[in-house]
Amino acid sequence: MAQAAPARIGDPLEDVDTPALLIDLDAFERNLDRMAAFCAEAGLRLRPHAKTHKSAHIARLQMDRGAVGLCCQKVSEAEALVQGGVPDVVISNQVVGRHKLDRLSALARHAKVAVCADDADNVFDLNAAAGQVGVVMDVFVEIDVGAGRCGVQPGKPALALAAQVAGQRNLRFAGLQAYHGSAQHIRDRAERKAAIDAAGEMTSETVDLLADNGLDCAIVAGAGTGTYDLHVNGGPWNELQCGSYVFMDADYGRNLMADGRAFDTFDNALFVYATVMSKTRDDRCVIDAGHKALGNDQGFPQVLDLPEVTYSGPSDEHGTLDLSEARQALKLGDKIKLIPGHCDPTVNLYDWYVGVRDGRVEALWPVTARGALT
Repeated sequence: MAQAAPARIGDPLEDVDTPALLIDLDAFERNLDRMAAFCAEAGLRLRPHAKTHKSAHIARLQMDRGAVGLCCQKVSEAEALVQGGVPDVVISNQVVGRHKLDRLSALARHAKVAVCADDADNVFDLNAAAGQVGVVMDVFVEIDVGAGRCGVQPGKPALALAAQVAGQRNLRFAGLQAYHGSAQHIRDRAERKAAIDAAGEMTSETVDLLADNGLDCAIVAGAGTGTYDLHVNGGPWNELQCGSYVFMDADYGRNLMADGRAFDTFDNALFVYATVMSKTRDDRCVIDAGHKALGNDQGFPQVLDLPEVTYSGPSDEHGTLDLSEARQALKLGDKIKLIPGHCDPTVNLYDWYVGVRDGRVEALWPVTARGALT
């Protein structure tokens, strides 16, 4: 059951109930504009990843700024986006199983929907599902460019699978999915660039091999927030699938720029708002945001504007703040903003975004695809 929104339009920030998922609307809009401008200047298509925000409203804001569509990871996410008015969605993942394939092909009757494949049997199943409802579905062959997760090997294995897709009555070969997920969080920029250069080389060789065999690779998709600016200057990619740039998180903030500075191209725009609920010692306090309020898989959150205060020891409903070095006292009832360690799983814990500008609630947006796991 969806929960009631933790605030009302016009409320002052301090009246927002906690824990709550806040968006700094000014920072958020700057992030949208910066990525849109980068892609426009570079001549690249932008297809942002909705697994970050799970919001049809945010997806439409991205398309208003020139995005060609959205991508996501699950059929249920795609269903939520299409129902929310998004006309073009790529599931940048494999879809396996009869029920999911039936839902995918049914959705393709209502919007432009594409999917990835890395297995011959799955291609046959996709073709059969599409044929049952009379649609022709776009399929991207996913290649493993270094992440060691999904994807057929580049070169001849990719050629064989692409030829199989192209030979199906109800499928259309759309191009390559060449995403190096683990490269997004390589801290040193030179090492990140080396990983992307290697991925680009094997992807380019695959594109050339496909062309030599009569298969046009119209779209080469990939890239993420950590490497978006490394997919230019003649590389094989022409469609970027960045997601976290809309919000940023503490983990991406640990990446380094070329000059050694922390990655600061995009602003922190997403926060978990929390309240001090217990203060029995001078050197620590407890807040109402634990594992059920934060995605802690990539590290604990940072406390905005209080860098000397550290978050630790979360349990289901509680988090502990170490105040031993604090320059500002915190007392019972005080509210703080936390920069999540990982924005994607944090978002999936909430029903509502609370959009704030100039200290007041300006927007309440549902997290449309919260819990969309299938």
